[in-house]
Amino acid sequence: MMCIVKSSKLSIINTSNLLFVELFLYVCIIGHMEITTAIASFAALSQDTRLKAFKLLVSQEPEGLPAGEIARQLCVPHNTMSAHLSVLARAGWVVSKRQSRQIIYRASLSHMEAVVQFLLQDCCAGHPELCASLMDSLSGCEAAKSDKQDSF
Repeated sequence: MMCIVKSSKLSIINTSNLLFVELFLYVCIIGHMEITTAIASFAALSQDTRLKAFKLLVSQEPEGLPAGEIARQLCVPHNTMSAHLSVLARAGWVVSKRQSRQIIYRASLSHMEAVVQFLLQDCCAGHPELCASLMDSLSGCEAAKSDKQDSF
């Protein structure tokens, strides 16, 4: 873990050592929380049914699916699926919305993007051309998504 405090702020903070220590700890904790959030996100997906449910919801964007339909398609009991969807929701992978008597679940593509950005944050040591094939493979998703949307 790396903590960075800008030197321009050090001169202001040096008037009170206690204040410096508090700021230093704050900066370190913020960096740690990003890693903790990423670990929690990966832990939520590291179970077979939850990963399948998330992939199913990604394929059903932007409409989403009712919880019962997710359970039916994955051949999982409803109460078990509910527990899995709760884990995914707490980790940020899915969002839900009540429609009449059903709860519709959708994949949180913004969370998926944030996790991918976290993974690629320091990609290729400042040489983005080394990551070109990875970026090309991700841009293929955009073309497939726009083709799917055009069909409606």
